[in-house]
Amino acid sequence: MAPNNLILALDQGTTQNKAFVFDSRLRVLAEAARELPQHFPRPGWVEHDLDRIHAGALAAAKDAIRKARVSPSRIGAIGITNQRETTGIWSAASGKPRGRAIVWQDRRTADDCARMKREGLEDLFQRKTGLVLDPYFSGTKIAWMLDRSPALRRDAERGRVRFGTMDTWLAWKLTGGEAHVTDTSNASRTLLMDLETGAWDDELCAALRVPRAMLPRILDNDAVFGATRGVGFLPDGIPITSLIGDQQAALFGHGCHAPGEAKCTYGTGAFLVANTGKAIVRSRAGLLSTAAWKLRGKPVFALEGSTFIAGAIVQWLRDGLGLIRSSSEVERLAGSVEDSGGVTLVPALTGLGAPHWDPGARGLISGITRGTGPGHVARAALEGIAFQVLDLVEALEKDLGRKIRALKVDGGAAGNDLLLRFQADVLGRSVLRPAMTSSTAAGTAMLAGLSAGIIEKVGDVKAGPGGREKRFEPRMGSKERTARVAEWRKAVARARM
Repeated sequence: MAPNNLILALDQGTTQNKAFVFDSRLRVLAEAARELPQHFPRPGWVEHDLDRIHAGALAAAKDAIRKARVSPSRIGAIGITNQRETTGIWSAASGKPRGRAIVWQDRRTADDCARMKREGLEDLFQRKTGLVLDPYFSGTKIAWMLDRSPALRRDAERGRVRFGTMDTWLAWKLTGGEAHVTDTSNASRTLLMDLETGAWDDELCAALRVPRAMLPRILDNDAVFGATRGVGFLPDGIPITSLIGDQQAALFGHGCHAPGEAKCTYGTGAFLVANTGKAIVRSRAGLLSTAAWKLRGKPVFALEGSTFIAGAIVQWLRDGLGLIRSSSEVERLAGSVEDSGGVTLVPALTGLGAPHWDPGARGLISGITRGTGPGHVARAALEGIAFQVLDLVEALEKDLGRKIRALKVDGGAAGNDLLLRFQADVLGRSVLRPAMTSSTAAGTAMLAGLSAGIIEKVGDVKAGPGGREKRFEPRMGSKERTARVAEWRKAVARARM
């Protein structure tokens, strides 16, 4: 009988559901994806359909197993990684969604956050959670949903509904409703977990008016979160041995297991995360203190800077402006011109994240002349992603008190050479891209394999999968770099007016 030593990694992202089949040496046997529709019912609102997330994840998993040409009985462990702050509520009895999920990019609770700041609550949340009061996080989204439906609030208080980020939702569905669980990394992004204790906090729940009865159990990242039941194409009893938020998964997948090691993921947004080890480092530069992972009861913490729009600006060029037919065309269009022609694009389509935390900021394109063409706008869009990451790196270096010698990168947009060349130029240091840019899936597969005993120890996978990396070196002179960064700073200031 063939051994059941394969790992199924589900990567539930903002725009896609992806699935990967890994072997015990963390080689990718196959992968598959399903696009996830976005809903924008009002300006600043972003929603997902919970049932579509579940169906897309299953379809991608089924395709990946079929492409790998292996029996589903060979799957020995499942790992789930996910878009983190996206918030869903469903019936405890039927498992039916009680409305659409509110996505992490959604800005509808900006006024609620401003009100709580006026009430003097920001210090409480920063001190206990390491986060800032911003619509980004799950807590205000839950409160918004409950406040607008007396019936939903009544059911929440009576324990009849369940809250979850998308790791919790998929674990619930995969286990036939038996497991209502999450992990420390996702729980740390809700505004409801005390970062020091790793537990839900009564004072935080009361401040946001969120009943404890609707919250999932918080488990370590190497726990057994449940087992498959009634999935159909998967046998019952396959253990789910890892849940972890996507950015923490990417940090683990890059092999950033020591304090001071950092990576940046270029996905829908851009996320710079640095391992701070056992220490909770309180940011003085607009970053977030957050949980990285917890293994064998020992927590590891991180500093994080998040921008809300990175690869999503390319989707906007495609869907909003019609400049390209597919996202893969952006590099060719941007490369059709030598530079941006003086155009600067601030991708603040859903406000600005770290280090500014300005939900009222709006996207801006400046420097347009009669000579401006689609190529200049496309190039400025890619440069806008890189400039935002520069802001994050500078903030991280202030908090760490030292320079980052090289930046490790991953994510879909990291496949764009033009973007990474410009990133190296504005940073003035090397940018390193592994051969496999799906470090998020690799990270959750590593954790799932370690927990299930398919992988013996962290040291076996420290370098991460993917083979030979590509290195991008800076070529821009310091005078030009200084001038370009100054123009970026001016444009950001105008976007925040």
